[in-house]
Amino acid sequence: MRILHTSDWHLGRSLEGRDRTDEQEEFIAEMCDIAEKEKVDLILISGDIFDSPNPPAKAEQLFYQGLYELAQGGRRGVIAIAGNHDNPERLKASDPLAEQLGITLLGLPKDQALVSKRSSDGVRRLAAGPGWLEVVVPSCDHSAVIITLPYPSEQRLKEILVEELDEEVLQKNYSERVGAIFRNLTRYYRNDSINLCMSHLFIRGGKESDSERPIQLGGSPTVDTEMLPINAQYIALGHLHRPQRVGALEHARYSGSPLSYSFSEAGQIKVAYLVDCVPGQKAEVREIPLVSGRPLVKWEAQFGLEQVLKWCEENRDPRAWIDLLIYMDKPLSLSEIKQLKEIRPEIINIRPILKNEQAKSIILENRINLPIDQLFRQFYQKNYQIEPSPELIKLFLELLVDEKEGEAS
Repeated sequence: MRILHTSDWHLGRSLEGRDRTDEQEEFIAEMCDIAEKEKVDLILISGDIFDSPNPPAKAEQLFYQGLYELAQGGRRGVIAIAGNHDNPERLKASDPLAEQLGITLLGLPKDQALVSKRSSDGVRRLAAGPGWLEVVVPSCDHSAVIITLPYPSEQRLKEILVEELDEEVLQKNYSERVGAIFRNLTRYYRNDSINLCMSHLFIRGGKESDSERPIQLGGSPTVDTEMLPINAQYIALGHLHRPQRVGALEHARYSGSPLSYSFSEAGQIKVAYLVDCVPGQKAEVREIPLVSGRPLVKWEAQFGLEQVLKWCEENRDPRAWIDLLIYMDKPLSLSEIKQLKEIRPEIINIRPILKNEQAKSIILENRINLPIDQLFRQFYQKNYQIEPSPELIKLFLELLVDEKEGEAS
């Protein structure tokens, strides 16, 4: 059986207000191309399909259209579980319809898939229980037994793991509870089937990035590596956006997000994993680099605005979203910022750094008699390295007047 592992699509997510729907359409089309070219039998999507529990309609439409194309009318299996960003009940609600196309959607840790009643030649669920299912794919001679553990918070597990607030005790109890769930479910594994596991977890030691928000990383929801099911042939994990193995385990992997969602991921190669499994044998894992979507890059202009304008004229990094660090002798004016954003709308952040010490510090003078708007202007320049707009200064003064009137009353 050939398996394609992906996760953390975060459909509906933007980048500092920039819409990325086109890029998300690109990577779903790329997944479909990979599945077709590599003759994939089963696709595992390990959570965080959406970026919020209440995603925009176009994000949901994109997801369901993508599922339809990936499933090939029920000839290819697809299993998707909820991550911490997904609404588990909302995702699971479409499962009865999805099952007709060989697609399984699971939201809560104890969700149970319905066994297929169809006798067609397509993908079917042969058996299922809370947290596991067995799937048969027409292109394979053997079935797959899959442990499914969608994001297992205490709330979603509907369990209180410990009543005291000691962080060390919380971590230990949470990790052991997840391990007990896995151990209990591995009894459904068989020697004549493909034995898989998929979950949305933070495994201790995993490499994070700034775009994994707003989950509690490193706190009580941390799971120790040894709690993972040792007899699973492959463990498909979601949550961390950097593709990586879990410690030294070749068969346990985070596929990472297919797009870079923060500049901490600049230059990072995005991948999906292709896994070949035969009953009773070690899985063979191969990385498939993804090329869709715009790259995220960082520009560092040591020689100021002229250098940036030259890069723009040369059309440097033509498809990229850009984080700009620019060294200046004086703060950037609003007109200069406007000029940059008009020339390269893909510049997301502009972070000026003043080069000489005199410019870096607020002018050392007696400010007692300075007007309040001048003090605000100096404060804003020091903290943001740009001039505040007249509208912002006006708003500040209006708020100041309102506060004084409130004190007087």
